[in-house]
Amino acid sequence: MTHHPDSPPLTADAPSPDPERSEPPPGTPGTPGVGRLIGLDLARGLAVFGMYAVHVGPAPGQGGVIGFLMELAQGRSSALFAVLAGFAVALITGRRTPKTGVAGRQAVAKVVIRAAILLALGTALTLTGTPVVPILAFYGLFFLLVLPLYRLGAKPLALIAVGWALVGPQLLYALKPVFGGRVFLSYGQADGPVSLFFTGGYPALTWVPFVIAGMAVARCDLAATSVRIRLALTGVALAITGYGGSWLAVRLIPGAAEAVRKAEQGPGTSSVASMSSVSPDSIGIFGDTPAGMLASAPHSEATLSIVAATGVAILVITACLAATDAFPRLRRLAGPVIAVGSMSLTAYVYHIAAIWLLDPETSAVPPLHILLGFIASVTVLATLWSRFFQRGPLEWLMGGATELAHRIR
Repeated sequence: MTHHPDSPPLTADAPSPDPERSEPPPGTPGTPGVGRLIGLDLARGLAVFGMYAVHVGPAPGQGGVIGFLMELAQGRSSALFAVLAGFAVALITGRRTPKTGVAGRQAVAKVVIRAAILLALGTALTLTGTPVVPILAFYGLFFLLVLPLYRLGAKPLALIAVGWALVGPQLLYALKPVFGGRVFLSYGQADGPVSLFFTGGYPALTWVPFVIAGMAVARCDLAATSVRIRLALTGVALAITGYGGSWLAVRLIPGAAEAVRKAEQGPGTSSVASMSSVSPDSIGIFGDTPAGMLASAPHSEATLSIVAATGVAILVITACLAATDAFPRLRRLAGPVIAVGSMSLTAYVYHIAAIWLLDPETSAVPPLHILLGFIASVTVLATLWSRFFQRGPLEWLMGGATELAHRIR
């Protein structure tokens, strides 16, 4: 595993939003109902499982169906978590109509409190030295960076996300020499702002577009079928542009194929199972030439990679929202996955702690069995917990901490 864990939560994600405080009551005309909130939890649950696959599952290069599924999770699960983090910011600050006045100030305070907790918790998890790069501290920074945009509508947010995706990777590439060639840190290191902005596994300079895109999606009228269709088509278009554009570029630009190959070798591999074969300090991002910026591989930090992963995330979210509305029985069948998604922060910390305690890298148990054990255990725990409590334990603590915001008048 290289320094690019795919994690997320809080996925990858941000803590699960408080639906009862962020959305109108179910059935309110022109607003999404309970099913759409359940759809978000379903998407979070899928992202959690994808993140587990990246961190403890088999190496994606083994081929076959398992190898394909492991490759599918690479980078995309963390991108999905980041997009859902933007959704969470929008829910907290007023999804369709941004809050103003006292309510607006309280919402901003809630986001700041969450960000501070995530920064502290993420740093603590990083210092455990587990062979993954916890995303929580990065999430905390993302929350703070996008907060000034919370009053914007869907179109301005979408334009900013596009602009940032175009400029951020190029700026990061230009700054490579300043930060030691953009080589990933050793596990267990946390060097503060430099890591969070530039040298970490999820540098803000290239990951904030995912969060802003999530805010833009949240601002849309997701109750309207036409809007969902447009979002789905947008997701398809972005995925084709990112993956297809990279495919064409490496075949039309001299030297690009080799540069992209090098750029994809390093950060594209993230599982504990493959960690022994890849040095964390091997390549960094982009490869050795500017042509490496044409890569669309997960964690390549290139524009085409951001565009493609955003498209996939939008497709997953749209599909989950539509499916839980169109097929009520699905809510029951997918109940365990939804339960995991409803407490994604807890599920994320749980798997980091388990990796730290169990050290799967030295285990004689096959990676696939370890992965299935992780998924089964968190699913059982989440399902049982949800029978008695509305929030996961860490989500409950986070909610209690944000109650301080109500003191603002």
